[in-house]
Amino acid sequence: MPETVRRTRYQEFTEYVNDRGPALLRMARSLAGNHSDAEDLLQAALLKTFFAWDRITNPKARDGYVRRAMVNTQISEWRRNRLEVYPTDEIPEQRVDDPTTRSDLADVVNRAISRLPDRQRQILRLRYYDDLTEAQIADRLGVSIGTVKSTVSRAVGKLRDDADLVIERTTG
Repeated sequence: MPETVRRTRYQEFTEYVNDRGPALLRMARSLAGNHSDAEDLLQAALLKTFFAWDRITNPKARDGYVRRAMVNTQISEWRRNRLEVYPTDEIPEQRVDDPTTRSDLADVVNRAISRLPDRQRQILRLRYYDDLTEAQIADRLGVSIGTVKSTVSRAVGKLRDDADLVIERTTG
């Protein structure tokens, strides 16, 4: 009997990783900064999650557990690799990153998305943020795959049109 329980636990965990892996990898990439470190971070968090799998009784809490494990692992890594800083008379050349550029772009994108109809916003979120396939979206919303494809196409077209208007205003 214990072997059956282990196999079921393993299969359940495998299904979870296959289903949620891409979305969790995006979260890891935002923490780690690059794809390679993100994969390592996610792997470490999934290992911790697997050992705690029996304690996570609510399936809706699994993503939160993995995310918390990633954050804690990343914080530990930052602490381990903390650089010691010594005062010097020479200031090294550094590239200056203008945060206003990123926030302006994010603002433009958020405003463009907010102008989309609710259905288009919902399908874009499921497709690109939650990383669901067209078939999964169609199943979840009770529509055909063709409806999902055409809705995504129209939404992306509207976003492109908005981007073209923004570019014309800034260059014109």
